[in-house]
Amino acid sequence: MGRAIVRKPAAFLMDEPLSNLDAKLRVQMRAEIARIQRQYGTTTIYVTHDQVEAMTMGDRVAVLNGGQIEQCERPRDLYDRPANLFVAAFIGSPSMNFLPATVERRDGGLFAAAAGVEIPLDRAVLIDEIDAWVGRRIVVGVRPKGDGRTQP
Repeated sequence: MGRAIVRKPAAFLMDEPLSNLDAKLRVQMRAEIARIQRQYGTTTIYVTHDQVEAMTMGDRVAVLNGGQIEQCERPRDLYDRPANLFVAAFIGSPSMNFLPATVERRDGGLFAAAAGVEIPLDRAVLIDEIDAWVGRRIVVGVRPKGDGRTQP
């Protein structure tokens, strides 16, 4: 990498650069690579199978499936608004849970009815045509969140 910096490349291409390092050294090198990239402002294409590396180091992350890009977004956008079930299942640890549901309208609001539970649907974050989905079967993704403490 040092030789590349001296030559002032248009881009750094890195293919699993930390894969053979132990956990402690990986954390240190992640920070160092991010620092160098910020310092020089050079576009960096970084290939990794480590989701933590991708989500913490990338300004934009591309999720590939069978050599095809499923979605390319900022890490937070991938997590909050996955484009499809593959991305939704891939991003996050633990991964998202999926429930079959039906879209229902009640009291002016929309709900996903799944396994006897009604999940309110927010029109502001859904597709524009969500009202046309009333009565249709969908898949609802639920992310496990929280601080690990049991709530009363």
